[in-house]
Amino acid sequence: MRVYKHLSQLVTLESAVKKDGRHLVASDLSVIEDGAIVFDEKIIHWVGKTSELPLEFKTLSSVDLSGHVLLPEIIDSHTHAVFGGDRAPEYAERLNGTSYEEIAKRGGGILFTMNETHKLNPNELFELARIRLEKIFSYGVGTVEVKSGYGLSYAKEKELSEVIFRLKNHFLPRYQIFNTYLAAHDIPKDFPDSKTYLADVVLPLMKELADKKIIDAVDIFHEKNYFTTDDVKKLFSKAKELNLACKIHADELNTNGGAELACEFKALSADHLLKISQEGISQLAKSPTVATLLPGTAFFLGKPLAPARAMLDAGVKVALASDYNPGSCHVDNLILIASMAAANLKMNQAEIWAALTLNASAALGLKNQGVLATGFKSRFSLFKAPTLSHISYHWGTNLAVNLP
Repeated sequence: MRVYKHLSQLVTLESAVKKDGRHLVASDLSVIEDGAIVFDEKIIHWVGKTSELPLEFKTLSSVDLSGHVLLPEIIDSHTHAVFGGDRAPEYAERLNGTSYEEIAKRGGGILFTMNETHKLNPNELFELARIRLEKIFSYGVGTVEVKSGYGLSYAKEKELSEVIFRLKNHFLPRYQIFNTYLAAHDIPKDFPDSKTYLADVVLPLMKELADKKIIDAVDIFHEKNYFTTDDVKKLFSKAKELNLACKIHADELNTNGGAELACEFKALSADHLLKISQEGISQLAKSPTVATLLPGTAFFLGKPLAPARAMLDAGVKVALASDYNPGSCHVDNLILIASMAAANLKMNQAEIWAALTLNASAALGLKNQGVLATGFKSRFSLFKAPTLSHISYHWGTNLAVNLP
């Protein structure tokens, strides 16, 4: 066992977990000043003030962390970090007035990245993603969800899921990778419709990967001109048979009942939600499904932000993630995104930090994580800062440091 002591602030979120990450106020951060924590490689054994450290722990190896803030591990629960090429020219086009949908219709967008990804072999894709993930981890993030979705063929989607699985094993135990299968990201041009692509590629490959224990969850892009409600129901029903968790890209470009579908199938999360309906908000408020908001995407595309305040006030469990990808949010710094979004989303400090820790862990179905309390997993994020408020106050300045 080890001891960290004299932490300037130890942000436990003990009150937040008791409220299931909902209806949070600033005091739900449950901050301990001059804090100490006792832990081993698996779980936390004690948390409290340094002056109250029990006698039985005083002889243990300890580290003085004066001037540092310790939080539950920060989690980026939505990324697309395995891809080839970039879409800088498209970004310039959008700034010049061309819409995301117009670019996609002429073969840009996801299909362009698919073509660039097909040019790379598994080792090249692994190395590119490894470098990207190392950068993400440098911001204090300890768990990252990585989706497939830029292969869009049986062979290439299988390859991408295997690359993510390889990344997962490469980074353990220090960092965690959550492997999400997103073959239902777009419809390749050589398929007549989403139904055919789902039947020929998405469903059979999902079974193969699930049988081999390679993937952790399945996701689908539920939007007009992409995948239909019937597609979602078919995919999620089959995923349940395979004991796979479900996630959904929902209500991003149009209001089309994605949040409601997520609740119906008890999905881990419904993500984006820029165009969520009032009914969708009401259902999420009564559901274990997490609303994962991706404000970086709205910033990057120049779209209005999701109605976070309405969701939070209704009692929805809200997480924040980066959506790091080559097209609609080429931003890998989740702390920067959260810092920039907080005021515009009208989220208080407890809501923001729970969205990056406690609720983000729920969005990936991670148990016993996201809180600094006895019996919870010993997964932390450490920052060189006198107080928690300094972390989000310094926009774009990385205050994260490695755990000693």
